[in-house]
Amino acid sequence: MATVHLRIGDLVWGKLGRYPPWPGKVVSPPKDLKKPRGKKCFFVKFFGTEDHAWIKVEQLKPYHPHKEEMIKINKGKRFQQAVDAVEEYLKKSKGKDQLNSDDKSKSDKGRKAAKPMKIIEEDDEDAFKGGSSDKSTSIMEPITKRLKIIEEDTRSTSIQAADSTAINGSITPTDKRIGFLGLGLMGSGVVSNLLKMGHVVTVWNRTAEKCDLFIQEGARLGRTPAEVVSMCEITFSCVSDPKAARDLVLGPSGVLQGIRPGKCYVEMSTVDSETITELAQVITSRGGRFLEAPVSGSQQLSNDGMLVIVAAGDRTVYEDCSSCFQAMGKTSFFIAGEAGNAAKMMLILNMVQGSFMATIAEGLTLAQATGQSQQTFLDILCQGQMASTFVDQKCQNILQGNFKPDYYLKHIQKDLRLAISMGDSVNHPTPMAAAANEVYKRAKALDQSDNDMSAVYRAYIH
Repeated sequence: MATVHLRIGDLVWGKLGRYPPWPGKVVSPPKDLKKPRGKKCFFVKFFGTEDHAWIKVEQLKPYHPHKEEMIKINKGKRFQQAVDAVEEYLKKSKGKDQLNSDDKSKSDKGRKAAKPMKIIEEDDEDAFKGGSSDKSTSIMEPITKRLKIIEEDTRSTSIQAADSTAINGSITPTDKRIGFLGLGLMGSGVVSNLLKMGHVVTVWNRTAEKCDLFIQEGARLGRTPAEVVSMCEITFSCVSDPKAARDLVLGPSGVLQGIRPGKCYVEMSTVDSETITELAQVITSRGGRFLEAPVSGSQQLSNDGMLVIVAAGDRTVYEDCSSCFQAMGKTSFFIAGEAGNAAKMMLILNMVQGSFMATIAEGLTLAQATGQSQQTFLDILCQGQMASTFVDQKCQNILQGNFKPDYYLKHIQKDLRLAISMGDSVNHPTPMAAAANEVYKRAKALDQSDNDMSAVYRAYIH
């Protein structure tokens, strides 16, 4: 263990999520951005990207002493561009230093050496080798992955778990051309991570302007869903609801018009199993291969490549998508049986999450109504068995009145509605979900549809 001293402006190698060590600069965080609780960390801006994040001290190394080591173990065009950006920055800085050296030497006379703005303690040499004693899943930790499938032969639907690791967080992208339809809160983060990991991606969105940023990042543009499917071997879609999913496939210039034998279509939208069954049938009727792969997570987790993917359908398509799933998620599951099983599982997961969020909001408002401190309620909650990043973040958002969407309230209400309908279809009671659904409907009536799901809080105070 060595003690390393850093200050604002210093160049470093930082480990962001599952990505390889990346060159960055220690900078001052925005005033409204709180420092994470727990271990000491620094706010780092990464070169060659728009990424910036709080990085734990054990995930940081000084730039110059480790430059040759990092260049040897990391490859790729984007990585080299980032290193080139650092060198360009150093050249400019050196030029400015030389220009002002005489003035500086005069003005510095008699002054004491400036103190570091902050000291970083104990830089862990193993942090860049994939080792970490902290098992939480924040963006500040090294995430390593490989795709593995475990099968169970039972009469009920079995889960095929896929969990973890690429050496040094690197991913070898598939050589297949990837298409992506839908650049909303979830899709945007997915496409960004696919590009960062070296995939060749063609994008389409109903609002074409949303494609511009990704074109600048190296994506190709498809004029219609049919054109994207025609150009690509594997096409993903991620849209808002069953109607949007059907329209994308069956509508004018839709996916179905571009499907040819062997083309793969992966539906990532959270919809009902009946919609999935219908889409699977029409895709396979044209010789296409179909996989459903809805995701559990939020905009932030999508941006961080930390989604959980739940897949069902064509197992060979699942395997063909392995590098894509590694780029966009921390874990993936393949559920045996027919297409539609993943949709059922995802609706159950979101039903639980949505009901939980409504209960948290109810607790916060009851605390206030009875004269209790909401902050104290949260502090106690976060020290108990229900402590989680989800609880902490959503409650903090509520207390700060920050309802910027991370997962749209209208979408979680849609998921609750579909889950309740699924329960009805098998005559299974869902009273908790039904009660939560009514609260979300009230929030929608209060114009909270396009806010974050945590805005369900407002249904209790109006």
